[in-house]
Amino acid sequence: MGAGAPALAEEDPRGRADEVDAVVVTGKRVSEASVAIGTDQATATVSITREALLSAPAGVTGLKMLESLPGFNVQANDALGMYEFGNSVSVRAFNFQQIGFLLDGIPMGRSDQFGGSPIYRYVDNENLARVTASAGAGDVSLPSYASLGPIVDYFTKAPDAAAGGSISQTLGEDNLRRSFLRLESGRIGRLSGYVAGSWIKGDLWRGPGFIKREHYEGKLDYAFENGGNLTFQTVHNDYFDYDSPSITKAQYDGTAGDLFGRKGRDFAYLGYVPSLPVTTAGVPYSNTAYNQYYKFAVNARRDHLYGLSLNKPIGEAFEIRSTVYYEDKGGYGVSPEAYATSLASYNAERLIVAGLTAPKGVQYGLSGVDGKRKGITAGGTWRTGIHTVQAGVWLEKDDYHRTQARYNTQNGHPDGAALLNEPVHLQRNYVSTRETTQFFLKDTVRLLDDRLKVELGFKATDIDYEIAGYRNPADYIAQRQPRITDSWKNSFLPQVGLVYSINGRDQVFASYSENLALPRGADDIYSAASPATPGPDAETSQNLEIGYRANRPTFNVSVVAYYTAFDNRLQSYASVVPGSTTTETFFQNVGGVEAHGAEFSGQWKPELLGGKVYFNANLSYNRAEFENNFGTNFIAGNVLPDFPTWLFQGGVTWEPTDWALVNVSARHLSDRYTNFTNTEKTDGYTVWNAYVDLGDGFGVGPLKQVKARVNIDNIFDEDYLGTITTTVNTAATFRPGSHRTFQVTLSADF
Repeated sequence: MGAGAPALAEEDPRGRADEVDAVVVTGKRVSEASVAIGTDQATATVSITREALLSAPAGVTGLKMLESLPGFNVQANDALGMYEFGNSVSVRAFNFQQIGFLLDGIPMGRSDQFGGSPIYRYVDNENLARVTASAGAGDVSLPSYASLGPIVDYFTKAPDAAAGGSISQTLGEDNLRRSFLRLESGRIGRLSGYVAGSWIKGDLWRGPGFIKREHYEGKLDYAFENGGNLTFQTVHNDYFDYDSPSITKAQYDGTAGDLFGRKGRDFAYLGYVPSLPVTTAGVPYSNTAYNQYYKFAVNARRDHLYGLSLNKPIGEAFEIRSTVYYEDKGGYGVSPEAYATSLASYNAERLIVAGLTAPKGVQYGLSGVDGKRKGITAGGTWRTGIHTVQAGVWLEKDDYHRTQARYNTQNGHPDGAALLNEPVHLQRNYVSTRETTQFFLKDTVRLLDDRLKVELGFKATDIDYEIAGYRNPADYIAQRQPRITDSWKNSFLPQVGLVYSINGRDQVFASYSENLALPRGADDIYSAASPATPGPDAETSQNLEIGYRANRPTFNVSVVAYYTAFDNRLQSYASVVPGSTTTETFFQNVGGVEAHGAEFSGQWKPELLGGKVYFNANLSYNRAEFENNFGTNFIAGNVLPDFPTWLFQGGVTWEPTDWALVNVSARHLSDRYTNFTNTEKTDGYTVWNAYVDLGDGFGVGPLKQVKARVNIDNIFDEDYLGTITTTVNTAATFRPGSHRTFQVTLSADF
């Protein structure tokens, strides 16, 4: 994506500036030396700078930005990562659903596209100050029931002290249009604030349809006279897209015998209603292939988040912080269902469920989602002598409502209006609830004249779960609405860490943590099987890492080695339900995963190039393997699918003048297995990106900092398979990487 700025960590709070800042690697896209390599962090914790966020293509999602960090394998369906169901992330031994995300300390809950709170709906890069990520062990004080170690925290920019704002306009490939506006009130007494909005729309790069997003953010900040502040923030996101299909290797290679002659990375849904033979007499649109028409593949979401945060020192030794938040979400998805499938389901339900209508052709499948999530975090910090003691609690309730049914269209025609008064069969209408309580306690001890910092902490997690209603068609047929409950808890999940400063330029660090997470896809787990099927144990993990940091006049570098394991891995497969002779396919705990590896991150500004050129690079080696077999699948020792062994991200930045900057970067992934049995893999690939910034310091009338930026993604038009939908022992499906894309952004402050 061309964001070549290096990663950084939070600032060193101990003030060793006299030693560290004497060895500075400077540049417009180089972070401060004291933080570029994660100084003073007990874990491998790095960040994405605001400069890097603003150098990325306009509209790129906050999730896709993570690909610039060491160890993060981020895949997306498009250059900006906007298409929600095309995103995937893996790091060390974990995937997207096992990573915790926060926004200004507000936990984002689960990352499911259906009913969850994926972070990319809640941020715009222009409103972010930084993104901080811990690949192996997020701080014990950060609330999350999803994380098995990795934590990513997004921090929004504070309101400016002066009134004004910023504006930008972007034009790009595939009719991309994006506008951004931020208005600052400036400081009025002790109050300041801003409102911001972005509007983006573009065609799908493969196939018919478009993606559209309207996004609004606002913040009010009241500064107390004696320190601290009270902040109110809100986010509103309105999103709509047409889907594009995942494809197999055979479809990609053109050997699948596709009825419409599709192949390659441009394989897409049809933008027209084809003329197909009738497969059921008297039903003109009974042919299954009508499900390839694009208007049967739609997603729409509306999400609203509100947060109120208090940060207040009490005396010189104690401070408190508390956040209350409320989230309201809704939306729907559309998918097709073949006539034969609908007819069978209709016949199974028609004598039981009132008001059904026989299918007329291809079916309009409508899935509705809505819910409310509310919670509070409260904590305090006490400093005494060599100790800094922190304690806090997090309480949350997440209610989620899911509906699903199949409906006729006018005359059964694929392009006919949906007849929502003619349901053909019902599939879901349930409510699931998650209630979470989490407590943490942490003591940071500074020893050896402040050269050694030791962190000792633990958290206790208690998650209660309930699902009630019609979970699947079998519930409608059996005329039951079961209420199923489960809970997962652990009262002692320790985290220990240390940082030792050898001198002002070198540090060693190490950490160990244990975690427990809500079972991934809990609603799918409890809605797929009969009520008699037992629920799984929570997945747990252990994360160990040790590292070294060095800071020199022309370079800085961080190296970390890690070992990660997680137990009670979840997988769906056929097994006998305990206490019966019935075989059923349901999610079960099937063993563990072990991963080990190393990560390198650094930046270098050689003197021989006159200080106008500098380099940054991340290199990761990761070996993630299954530890156990399950069922008839002998996979122990196999590599996890979609986990590349090697990941590289590197860039070079050239500053020829004060008003121009050029960056070229490359990202390489080694090949990846696509299924558990390791019988299929996809080739590795390298994507080159670039951007040019022009106009720093230039002003016109009331406009200042007028700039132009050109971003080029996938310079050499690399043709590759990106996002993988993995399988156990069959061929996987993929989302191809997008073509070379250009975009131009004009921006200014006022």
